Amino acid sequence: MASTLKFIALLISSFAIIQMAMADPDIISDFIKPTPNATVDANYFTFTGMRVLIGGAPPTTFTVLKATMAEFPALFGQSVSYAVLQFPSGTVNPPHTHPRSAELLFLIDGTLEVGFVDTKNNLFNQTLQAGDMFVFPKGLVHYQYNADSQNSALAISAFGSASAGTVSIPATLFTTNIDDNVLALSFKTDVGTIEKLKSGLASQP
Repeated sequence: MASTLKFIALLISSFAIIQMAMADPDIISDFIKPTPNATVDANYFTFTGMRVLIGGAPPTTFTVLKATMAEFPALFGQSVSYAVLQFPSGTVNPPHTHPRSAELLFLIDGTLEVGFVDTKNNLFNQTLQAGDMFVFPKGLVHYQYNADSQNSALAISAFGSASAGTVSIPATLFTTNIDDNVLALSFKTDVGTIEKLKSGLASQP
């Protein structure tokens, strides 16, 4: 009997851990209010943060405008978010991952070199034209690059999570105080090279 109770307790605990690990747990109401007793109207479900794109000056560096749960609280529990990616000529969205969602990119204007690497270290890369879509599977390292030296590119990305998360590979490796010796040994180089990489990242805006 005691072993049965322990098993049931372990099973319940396992389900609780799984629920905690989910990026977007199922909700049992139509939507989630900012506070339980709050009165909401249509303004709560409206996001105006993308208006700056209309008639605004194009950026000079790679820029991402996000509509995630952090910027748009009404998305909580809805398992969806968006990002608008602006690529001036010759700019890159460096290798990164989204641990809680796949990414579906729709290229509106320009061309983009895109790619991702799977868990067997196979690279899947493609040159996208305006009107094309490309999916980056959940959690895999991927990138986007505007190789056009004259023209910008504009894309929209949709995510199956209100908080997909972004882990930048360069920033994670070189701006988080990982020991230089660990990085030098991992990349089969010397500490001086690692310090130059860190310095280069630190000088970027």
